[in-house]
Amino acid sequence: MRLAHLAAFAPRCPVCLRNGRTPPPLALGPVAVCTETEIVQGVLLCPDCQHEYPVIDRVPVIVADLRRVLSERGLEMMLRDDLDPALESLLGDAIGPDSWLDGIRQLHSSYSWDGYADLDPEEPGAVGGPMPGAARRCLARLLDLAGSAGTPGLIIDAGCAAGRTSFDLAGAHPQALVLGIDLNLGLLRLAAAAGQGAVSYPRRRIGLVYDRRRFAVALDGAARVDFWACDATALPFEGAVSGLTVALNLLDCVPDPRRLLESLAAATTPGGRVLLATPYDWSARATPPEAWLGGHSQRAPHRGAGEAFLHALTSGEGPHAVAGLAQRGEVADWPWHTRLHDRSAVQYRTHLLALDRR
Repeated sequence: MRLAHLAAFAPRCPVCLRNGRTPPPLALGPVAVCTETEIVQGVLLCPDCQHEYPVIDRVPVIVADLRRVLSERGLEMMLRDDLDPALESLLGDAIGPDSWLDGIRQLHSSYSWDGYADLDPEEPGAVGGPMPGAARRCLARLLDLAGSAGTPGLIIDAGCAAGRTSFDLAGAHPQALVLGIDLNLGLLRLAAAAGQGAVSYPRRRIGLVYDRRRFAVALDGAARVDFWACDATALPFEGAVSGLTVALNLLDCVPDPRRLLESLAAATTPGGRVLLATPYDWSARATPPEAWLGGHSQRAPHRGAGEAFLHALTSGEGPHAVAGLAQRGEVADWPWHTRLHDRSAVQYRTHLLALDRR
């Protein structure tokens, strides 16, 4: 956790915020490992309610339901990536397909490949297959849509996954501090390590066959990027802090999409921008159907189209609109793919929307 980001973003206790209180910023508790500019292992403390939030491998976990998040995802922070390849393969085979380990490795493979395979000197690629960088190309198009909104001092990349888009945002805005936010602790750990100059991830070839990829990286603006584990639908900030807030393919991955929009709007300063991308790829495991934006109620005039719901929420007017947002520009269909293994990828038609924070 970079001390500059701790001071600039001044996170508040999410438990106090959830209970309607406005506490002072979180304070440093015991620090076990640190440098002059970062906390590597330590504890953040709420001065009011005394709730504690761990910092693990440079990633602070600042969520109201800490016990649930760590019980569901904490294992990812403790997985080793230094095993001999033959031993790692044996363990993967023994634990087997559709296991917790296989699920983690598949997710890490897809997101890390898209984020960093272009920097891997040994990346074999695939003839006629997808190219890494789908998220980065989507971000670049959204930045074009956003146009100039001054120079944001602080930027939030919500749902940053393995973090490459956060580094791109730092490169595009050389004066800004960028904060990547996600709830996948393993991917945040990988992103933080990339900021230190090293990428390590399991690249899936096919089935249970994974190749451990390790390579050095030098990313522009890495010293101005930090990664925190936070709930994007309940950001731990008091008022608006971000001049540019980005959420790529996150809207259909949260339990309450409207609440996400409200949270992003509340965190963005007036005159700033909110950039969204979503393929409306709904799953009841992530979002209860009654909260989906489209994907149901095809008997209505909108015939179940998600775009109609999102337009209503971001139109800046009408009874359903999220306060403070107004549409600036959009792209109805933007190509986005997710690599699964050497012979498989999923192709999406993503809806891009640039919003003004009024």
